[in-house]
Amino acid sequence: MQDGQILSRIKELIAEEHELRSQLTTGEVSEGEEHSRVRALEEELDQCWDLLRQRRAHREFGEDPDHASPRPVNEVENYWQ
Repeated sequence: MQDGQILSRIKELIAEEHELRSQLTTGEVSEGEEHSRVRALEEELDQCWDLLRQRRAHREFGEDPDHASPRPVNEVENYWQ
């Protein structure tokens, strides 16, 4: 996945998150549905941002950015713990 594709996916995920929050306020989805879907979106967003950072780091150090690969959710989610 190229940088532009990753950024496009990030924009899609953010738009979906905003739509879900809007649907919650209008009663189109339940609070539980919204929370579980937003959690999944946040996890995928974290993976996308991590992949983008990996690609940029590879490039910065003269390596092939295509060697970067998505890390598992549990790894990306536990960086700050």
